[in-house]
Amino acid sequence: MMSETKPSALSCSLSSSIQRSYSSNSLLLSLNPKPKPKPKPMARLVVARALPFSGRLRLPPPTISAAHRCYSPYGDPSSSHPHSALSRSVLGQSPILRRGIHVSPGYSRQLPWTGYIMTTVRALRLLRRRNGAAKKPPPPPPPPKEKEIELCLKIRLDDGLPNDRDVLNIAEMLKLNGPMAMKLAFDGISTSPATGDRSFTVTDVVKYEKVELSLVMCNDEYIRRINNEWRGEDHATDVLSVSHHTPDLDIPILLLGEVVISVETAARQSEEKGHTLLDEVRILLVHGLLRVLGFNHEASDKAKKEMEAEEKDILNTLGWKGNGLIKSPNDSLISDEQVSKDEVKKTKCLRFYRPKFSYIFCDMDGTLLNSKSQITKTTAEALKEAASRGVKIVIATGKTRPAAISALSKVGLAGKGGVVSNSSHGVFLQGLLVYGMQGREIYRRNLDLGVCREAFTYSMKNKVPLIAFCQDRCLTLFEHPSVDCLHTIYHEPKAEIIPSIEGLLTTAEIQKLIFLDTAEGVASTLRPFWEEATDGRAGVVQAVPDMLEIVPPETSKGKGVKMLLDHLGVSSKEVMAIGDGENDVEMLELASLGVALANGSEKAKSVANVIGSTNDEDGAAKAIYEYAF
Repeated sequence: MMSETKPSALSCSLSSSIQRSYSSNSLLLSLNPKPKPKPKPMARLVVARALPFSGRLRLPPPTISAAHRCYSPYGDPSSSHPHSALSRSVLGQSPILRRGIHVSPGYSRQLPWTGYIMTTVRALRLLRRRNGAAKKPPPPPPPPKEKEIELCLKIRLDDGLPNDRDVLNIAEMLKLNGPMAMKLAFDGISTSPATGDRSFTVTDVVKYEKVELSLVMCNDEYIRRINNEWRGEDHATDVLSVSHHTPDLDIPILLLGEVVISVETAARQSEEKGHTLLDEVRILLVHGLLRVLGFNHEASDKAKKEMEAEEKDILNTLGWKGNGLIKSPNDSLISDEQVSKDEVKKTKCLRFYRPKFSYIFCDMDGTLLNSKSQITKTTAEALKEAASRGVKIVIATGKTRPAAISALSKVGLAGKGGVVSNSSHGVFLQGLLVYGMQGREIYRRNLDLGVCREAFTYSMKNKVPLIAFCQDRCLTLFEHPSVDCLHTIYHEPKAEIIPSIEGLLTTAEIQKLIFLDTAEGVASTLRPFWEEATDGRAGVVQAVPDMLEIVPPETSKGKGVKMLLDHLGVSSKEVMAIGDGENDVEMLELASLGVALANGSEKAKSVANVIGSTNDEDGAAKAIYEYAF
């Protein structure tokens, strides 16, 4: 008969292990309400728990309630215990030491020597973990946090600066990495001793909770005014800075100062240096920041080298391009450029100016066209630049619409996306034909038929060329070199020859007539005669010296402009006008800003707000750059 022994440590360990397996298995089952699998032999579960070499099996709890004990396979094989057959079958299947497992109600046999070794190793590991956890010293207290200082770069765009996409992107990027430049600048001050060449040195940063630097991005016009106020120099520059630091001021925020950068000058310098606008603005920011902190490259050569090294160090540390703004003349591509007041706005710089006007009404002959009846490249670029900034250019001329299209097409300003086309609005034939939205005619006025008959009779009798303007057509009685010049030089449609006066008058409605003669003949003969002959039935005007125009009474380009503005719903306060002739007087008076070119008539110059350069000096382009933005 087998003798009973007290349960060993291994028995307790195995027992608890099996119980945990049960409880775990119960949770899984409760979460997965599938049919329970058929229970497998209990001995196989004990083998899985006792031997790490065997596969682990997840089985439901056994149907018996007896304690689980391990016994030696070398006991009495003739035991009559109910589970002897189970034990013998498992014993025959066990691949390791032919170890047998038995489930007994109240006794156990001693373990074989391999079982004791495995149990001892496992117990030692558990004991070592517990002792190690008990003896582990508490973690040291965390070191006290250093005082944190908030660095803030506040960026403001001047009101005169339009919402340029590149400038807005640069401002957003500087918000992110500008404070890092401030930190590097403060680190440089703390590690390098102050020299006597510095204007001052900011050394009390640590006592503040927040350090704030203000950055203003503007155009040349704004920085020129600031430069005049701060330094008494009436010209634009690239960067200005002023310090607001007051030592011993007991407030939590340090208002470090203000840096002003002209992105217009920066764009010009970046193009000349061969890098991007962002690179140039970063260089100017670092330069202005160091000036705010007391560095002064103008004090001495030593101070210049010190500030140059500090600029280079900050730029290189941040991975920004450039070596700084301070360079020797031999190393620099350009010097510190000073833009005079007259050179404030140039071609390709209108992107940095907000338009003052929504519309610019421009005359053609004597204004956009030079003395050769051509539009120069400079004038064309000014018109394109203004249009690209959202300003609508409207042609207001004595010419026909085909003539305006012909002249502007030579510089790429006609057609879709140009200044004039058959679908654009405009004022033509001295305001007698007005086209509104989508190029539709909204106004037309014709000349009195009796005046037309008298004029052609005079032309036939005195052999003075006379042209009838009929919307998009030109009609005349006979050929003449001056008539051909009207087409070849002034871009008008080629005149159709109709030798009969009555035949000509019945061909089309006539809006105006033009006599062609010398400037002396017009002034001494034609104008005095027709001013008296029309007797209130028509008016007499001049756009160029060698042409006399006869138009319906009280005709003016200004009335046509006013009619178009009413049609578009635009106030005259939003309008700038540029002209030269006496036919432009009413238009110049109507506009919020009227510019008469220096080559214009005295009547036009007397009513204009501004007198610009001549048409041969690109007066219209200069007026756009100077006054429209």
